[in-house]
Amino acid sequence: MTEQRDTAMDRLGRYLAARLQDPIPGAEPYTHANVAALREALRPGDVLLVEGVNRLSGAIKYLTQSTWSHAALYVGDALGPGAWLIEANLGEGCVAVPLAKYELYNTRICRPRHLTQRDRAALVDFMMESLGKRYDMKNIFDMLRYFLPRPPVPARWRRQMIAFGSGDPTRAICSSLIADAFQRIRYPILPLITREFRADPMARAQRREILHIRHHSLFAPRDFDLSPYFEIVKPTLEAGFDYRRLTWSDASPPEQPETGG
Repeated sequence: MTEQRDTAMDRLGRYLAARLQDPIPGAEPYTHANVAALREALRPGDVLLVEGVNRLSGAIKYLTQSTWSHAALYVGDALGPGAWLIEANLGEGCVAVPLAKYELYNTRICRPRHLTQRDRAALVDFMMESLGKRYDMKNIFDMLRYFLPRPPVPARWRRQMIAFGSGDPTRAICSSLIADAFQRIRYPILPLITREFRADPMARAQRREILHIRHHSLFAPRDFDLSPYFEIVKPTLEAGFDYRRLTWSDASPPEQPETGG
């Protein structure tokens, strides 16, 4: 493996990143993940979205107008017994982590439909080969440039003004690494679509949709949630949920402490 030089941008990025890792006071997920149910529902190749609770997560959620601030790819027991995720983390780079890491977080499973076994294996192999890549510190500077000052343009154009990450293949951020993996097997996330008109003499004019790949650095965690090509899987429902078996209380709920805004 080629030794990666530690640049001044890397050092400054780590300093800024450490400040962004501080938790947001009062930020708690609405629901917690049931790890046993998650493990039962997940399949290798699934994308797990996570609602983070630190300042960096808050910045990503604000920037993308989404609940989700992080994404990881489930690889099952490809790295040994257990349930493993591969993700790109600030300060760590691309690492493997146990599913239990997100027991106290709000999560969502996004599943690519009708994935072949060959392509599923290719996804997992790519992510495993990516272990050890460094986190792209340029992502931190992109977000700072976005916020200071705030661009005076419509929200729908703002993401096009920056490209997350440097494009260096030895570096990664969570969503762009996973997007790169899916694009290598030609599986769509949110492609650009153009329409080609074809005249058929035996029928009316027809339109054919042509998909164009967006650069993987432009993807955010929420794009897997928004994609029409990924199924949202809810472990509680997959486990045989029956609302008639729930136990309800008729008593008034306990008062919750007020949190600062």
